[in-house]
Amino acid sequence: MIPIWADICKNALAQDVGRGDITTNTLVAAGQKAEAEMVAREDFVVCGLPVMVEVFRLVDPRIRMLPDIPDGDGVRSGNRICTITGPARGILTGERVALNFFQNLSAVASATRQFVEKIEGTNARIVDTRKTTPGLRQLQKYAVRVGGGYNHRMGLDDGVLIKENHITLAGGISQALKLMDDSASHLHRIEIEVETLEQVREAIDAGAQAILLDNMDLPTLEKAVAIAGGKAVLEASGNVTLDNVYEIAQTGVDLISVGAITHSAGSRDVSLLITT
Repeated sequence: MIPIWADICKNALAQDVGRGDITTNTLVAAGQKAEAEMVAREDFVVCGLPVMVEVFRLVDPRIRMLPDIPDGDGVRSGNRICTITGPARGILTGERVALNFFQNLSAVASATRQFVEKIEGTNARIVDTRKTTPGLRQLQKYAVRVGGGYNHRMGLDDGVLIKENHITLAGGISQALKLMDDSASHLHRIEIEVETLEQVREAIDAGAQAILLDNMDLPTLEKAVAIAGGKAVLEASGNVTLDNVYEIAQTGVDLISVGAITHSAGSRDVSLLITT
């Protein structure tokens, strides 16, 4: 079965390898075999090994990866994550693309896990946003799930979220909800963004099924939860940090969306070195 990220890997290799790895093909014999180890240089949540497998498969299907630690498990600095064996040329040619994916996805999974652990004991869930690296959304949202979070909509065609600019152009909250309710599929829950308690009341009265509470402080979030009275799913969004996420969860909201777990995750430090 071809993985859903096969095309992403193909495009990344095409960008990096182009017409061929000049350095490797000059210095490494065509039939030379090698073994390499990938080692963690800091503590993090492992994510992206299946993507690495696909990268190396595309470069040379004779390359094999033997994981020591699966996706979703934590790794300590200095621990070996996996062993890679096969044609030396293929290992070196695919190395950078494979590591780029792995390091970023591990960072996303690790950031997500931090937020998830912070709200343990509450009824809230951590969800991602569409603030992902262009072209990598499927992978980064996979990493969020590996980290214990949940996915918001995958794209604009995957769900309804009426935002501030939509409301302005539609002529108001009630009008926007009416227009959407008249045309949306019964399979889509209608969510609308609000900024004030008055807007929360209007959205509830107009039949909103989910409400995004944008940049509200803790007392306002608590009042919004009381106003909604369980009539709509409530999502807190904006200025969410590790320092305040537990207090946000305690207000009674159902979802807490965190753009930073994808757009600011960065990468995790690993090394991949030939051992034999």
